[in-house]
Amino acid sequence: MHKKFLVFGVSCLLTLGAAGVVSASDRHQPAAANTVADSSALIGRWDITIDENGKSAPSWLEVKLSGNRALVGHFVGASGSARPVSRVYFDNGKFRFAIPPQWESGDQDFVIEGELTGTGIQGTMVTSEGKKFNWKGVKAPYLKRTAAPVWGKPINLFNGKDLTGWTAAGENQWEVRNGVLTSPHSGANLISNQKFTDFKLHVEFRYHKGSNSGIYLRGRHEVQIEDSPKEAHPSSVLFSGVYGFLAPSEIAALGPDQWQAYDITLVGRMVTIVANGKTVISNQEIPGITGGALDSNEGEPGPIYIQGDHGPIEFRKIVITPVK
Repeated sequence: MHKKFLVFGVSCLLTLGAAGVVSASDRHQPAAANTVADSSALIGRWDITIDENGKSAPSWLEVKLSGNRALVGHFVGASGSARPVSRVYFDNGKFRFAIPPQWESGDQDFVIEGELTGTGIQGTMVTSEGKKFNWKGVKAPYLKRTAAPVWGKPINLFNGKDLTGWTAAGENQWEVRNGVLTSPHSGANLISNQKFTDFKLHVEFRYHKGSNSGIYLRGRHEVQIEDSPKEAHPSSVLFSGVYGFLAPSEIAALGPDQWQAYDITLVGRMVTIVANGKTVISNQEIPGITGGALDSNEGEPGPIYIQGDHGPIEFRKIVITPVK
């Protein structure tokens, strides 16, 4: 579970930071309707890249119309979970909003300003720590598939011997103990060298009490691994959820220090997750990237990425069957 993050929802208003005061007579329904029409180009999903002083960080935005006057949505930052924002002020192609911090340090609201461009959206962001970054966004791909997948041959991503085929994102703490891929303590995440589009994935894992990890599909969509109690109400941030987006139908966890399994099928944006033999998410759409994604290039193939920065975790099988 990555914990830094942003989300915005949008609401259409007549003015944004204007120098004057709008009179009550000017706040009539036709003007509001016209503003919504002007902002229609903002409606949809956006893959966003933040320039953090030369380092790219991924984000994601969805804007939807609620009723006939308000725009609402979600925004995902470099890590964390999707959060709604009450409103975005829109005027003449430009928008602005503020949201409180989630897991970030600093005590001030994030302030995001943007504008529609000929190729997408762009703007600036001031973080809860007062740092200012530029960002750009392009419309996210639909990822619709017109035919049923034809599966290729299964590939063992973990050979049971060493880290061949994997790269640690940072100082490596991963090792192989008696045929088990082991992260004994919090450290680097692990990324497969191979990249994939659509696939079926089988993973067998074991966590300690209180530990937390995750499997990122295409390096962008986290399926949560966490020591979640079976009696907990299902949530997108608990065991087998797609972090911040999709909640499982039940918590099918076996508990700490037990070998468990996920069978995950991803076709376009549609995902099915079987946890320990129980289908807990059935052919549901993943709207966008989750916090901690490697990038926001959703139309491209991506790796399998294992979270190793939130406590001990072990894997004994990682088998992927890619689409032909």
